[in-house]
Amino acid sequence: MSKIPSILKGLKLPVIGAPMFIISNPKLVIAQCKAGIVGSMPALNARPASLLDEWLAEITEELTAYNKKHPERPAAPFAINQIVHKSNDRLEQDVELCKKYKVPIIITSLGAREDVNDEIHSYGGMVFHDVINNTFAHKAISKGADGLIAVAAGAGGHAGTKSPFALIQEIRQWFDGPLALSGSIATGGAVLAAQAMGADFAYIGSPFIATHEANANEEYKQTIVNSTSDDIVYTNLFTGVHGNYLAPSIRAAGLDPDHLPESDPSKMSFKGDAQTKVWKDIWGCGQGIGVINKITGAGEFVDKLYLEYMAAKERLLQEKRTTING
Repeated sequence: MSKIPSILKGLKLPVIGAPMFIISNPKLVIAQCKAGIVGSMPALNARPASLLDEWLAEITEELTAYNKKHPERPAAPFAINQIVHKSNDRLEQDVELCKKYKVPIIITSLGAREDVNDEIHSYGGMVFHDVINNTFAHKAISKGADGLIAVAAGAGGHAGTKSPFALIQEIRQWFDGPLALSGSIATGGAVLAAQAMGADFAYIGSPFIATHEANANEEYKQTIVNSTSDDIVYTNLFTGVHGNYLAPSIRAAGLDPDHLPESDPSKMSFKGDAQTKVWKDIWGCGQGIGVINKITGAGEFVDKLYLEYMAAKERLLQEKRTTING
């Protein structure tokens, strides 16, 4: 059995809403948490940097007020994503703000930092680190991460290339701590499948782009609704790190999504607006969007996932009963 911290045992669904650059904001985080899943956003979405203080205050105060009104079904905890890559010159001050508000969960990306983990642990927070292979998973845990997010093939943004089956089973050979799986998860049945493989949580991002709360323009949201996995392009051209993007946005930028040149990791930077332009104009997205057929509220989407999840459970139980009874 996996070791699940108490803070994550009361979720309505075993789901963590993935932090999406530009897209995730306090409104989306709060809606996700009230719906019963972990809501999250990148610290770098707060621009200027001083805005992060206001956003953390808003999220904390709103969820505290909600929990007082609904003690029988309190909101899920929230998470903040910290890019720990050396080019993020805001990291130190953003971590200090997370300490100020005692953010329950920190999701670290693009490098594992023992010093950052120590800072989060100093106030009782926990750290999930996202990884694309088993080697990086070992490094993250050796440097003090509490949990892992396995970013498999098909995930939105900076995705890996490993099959979720390969990635989860390799990690579970040695790690019994909290583990989330990312990659094309957009239905309740897929959430249950992630658990069946050995993950504790599904890590879902792209479907939440097509919600009313998301900080995405209507064209982006509608493109999510209109697209399928055939419209996803995997390339390192835009940031120097391979990621999945919507082909229509690449064409709109005057590029041919079928013939993109290669880039290199040295292009990666989290200073200024270089990254913002990429994610604002070239839209990140995972392969699981073929089942997203309308723009909804985040809470409504979570409710849909829950019904699908319970139906999938019941279907398996019924099949088991049929097998046992002959």
